[in-house]
Amino acid sequence: MTLDGLSGRLILRPGGTAVVWDLLDSLLLERRAVTGRDLDVLDLGGGTGGFAVPIARLGHRVTVIDPSPDALAALQRRANEAGVADLVQAVQGDAADLGRLVAPGSVDLVLCHGVLEHVDDPQAAALAVVQALRSGGFASLLVAQRLGAVLARALAGRFTEAQRLLTDPAGRSGDADPLPRRFDQATLLELLEPAGVSVREIHGVRLVTDLLPGALVDADPAAAEALLDLERAAAVDPRLAALAAQLHLVVQAR
Repeated sequence: MTLDGLSGRLILRPGGTAVVWDLLDSLLLERRAVTGRDLDVLDLGGGTGGFAVPIARLGHRVTVIDPSPDALAALQRRANEAGVADLVQAVQGDAADLGRLVAPGSVDLVLCHGVLEHVDDPQAAALAVVQALRSGGFASLLVAQRLGAVLARALAGRFTEAQRLLTDPAGRSGDADPLPRRFDQATLLELLEPAGVSVREIHGVRLVTDLLPGALVDADPAAAEALLDLERAAAVDPRLAALAAQLHLVVQAR
C-alpha cells in the first residue's frame, strides 16, 4: 500500500481486503471535507498498525487500543519507520475498557475489525464504539460471516464442519473452532439497533480470494487485477455478499 502525494488518497494493491480500503478511503475524504480538519481515528484491536499507520500517513491522528503489548510495540516501530510516530498513540486495553479510555463523542472514525467475534459481550462493545463517535462520525465494523465459512468448509470437503457452522446458534464448527462466534447481516444489525445509527454501507469481503491457491494469481498481475475487480463487484451484490468470508458494515452517528 502506498500514498498518492498529490491527492492524499490511498493507492491500493490488489487483495481480498481492498474493498475495505476503498470504503475507508472515501469515508476519510468525506469526513475531512465536512470538518475541514484532520481527523481523530480510533482503531479498536488494531494490533500492529496495518490500518493505523497508512491512515496516519494521510495526516490523521490515530489511537490504537489493543490488549497485546507485543502488537503495540510492533505498531510503534512501524509508526517510527513511517515517520508518523507523533500521530499514532498505542494504548493497551480491550473493548471492555473503551468507555474508560476514550471520551464519548470524541472520534470521527472508529475501526472495529475482527473484534466482535471474540469479546464477551458483542453488543456492549458495538454500542461503546458508537458512543465514542462525534455526530456524523463513522464506525467501520468487520466481522467473520457464517455462510462464507460454510462455503469454505464445504468446498474443502469438510462437510460435517460445514453443517455444524450452518446450524450452530453462534456459527461455530465445533469445540475446536478458534472463533467464539460468527455473524450474518441480521445478527450484526441487531447489535446496533439500540444505538439508533444510520447504515451507510454493507459489503461482503473476500468472496473468492480465500478459496483460491495463491499461486493462481501471485505470478500473474493481470489475474490479480481481475480478481480485485471481481471482489469489488461481488462486495456490493447482496446475492453474493452474504457468502463472503467477512461482512463489512459502516454506520454513521446521528
